[in-house]
Amino acid sequence: MERSETMANKKTFSLKGILHFLNSRKVAPYVFVSPFIVSFLVLYLYPMIQAIVMSFQQVLPGQTTFIGTHNYQRILNPTFFQALGNTATYVFFTVIILVMIPIVLSVFLNSKSLYFKNFFRASLFIPALTSVIVAGIIFRMMFGESENSFVNELLGLVGMEPVQWRYGAGTGMFLMVLLASWRWIGVNILYFLAGLQNVSEELYEAADIDGASAWQKFLFVTMPALKPVIIFVATITIINGFRMFEESFVFWENSSPGNIGLTIVGYIYREGIQQNDMGFGAAIGVVLMLIIFVVSMLQLKFFGAFKKED
Repeated sequence: MERSETMANKKTFSLKGILHFLNSRKVAPYVFVSPFIVSFLVLYLYPMIQAIVMSFQQVLPGQTTFIGTHNYQRILNPTFFQALGNTATYVFFTVIILVMIPIVLSVFLNSKSLYFKNFFRASLFIPALTSVIVAGIIFRMMFGESENSFVNELLGLVGMEPVQWRYGAGTGMFLMVLLASWRWIGVNILYFLAGLQNVSEELYEAADIDGASAWQKFLFVTMPALKPVIIFVATITIINGFRMFEESFVFWENSSPGNIGLTIVGYIYREGIQQNDMGFGAAIGVVLMLIIFVVSMLQLKFFGAFKKED
């Protein structure tokens, strides 16, 4: 009887000791961040290391051969540069549209004189909830090549000829940018609306006293206050732009004429999955990761994100 009580007391003391250890100031922070650390190691760091290792290999079913930098030498081909050019063009236009337009619209939606603000905010967010596949099918029907498609009928009403939307480089890029803009403008508006809530009304009152116009208040009060949000939105837009695949796939299913809709991620899918060349696909993925890193750092440097504030 005494032995069992002694063992129970030992278990109680050990449990208390463990709880006291976990609740200590030195250990508790690591306990709380451990889920993130584990998920980062398992879902991000380990796959990244495996992809880098695979990029130096020729991977065949049941056979892996180390081939050095041969996969990276193969990347320097016209198809890759065309995919890179398409992706860079897409990133350029989406960054301009998905940063500038949401800023302007968020200022209007934040106006006290605007009625039904909550309705407009909710309606602008709905496209982000729509599946890109469903939205892409609708866009393909609207911008069809026949004269009976919705957009071509509108062009016919103003005396213009039907457009082969998915068979031209310019019109194809227009479709991809339009679909992405339609889906994400509402989300970015919410980001900027959240940033506008932190702008003090006293700044606008002081600007009114100084006789500032609406444009001057927007340029010298609103824009500086929104700088952190602008950096965030621009960064995620650049990253998502280089990672873009769905907008291209729904229009051409990764087989656009003359590769006018081919992106870097689409090139990875084509070579790594469809052609079963996993080593080459991994090498393209590593190069894409480096491109995103360099472009993001340059963008942050341009916005002065690394400058120390006094």
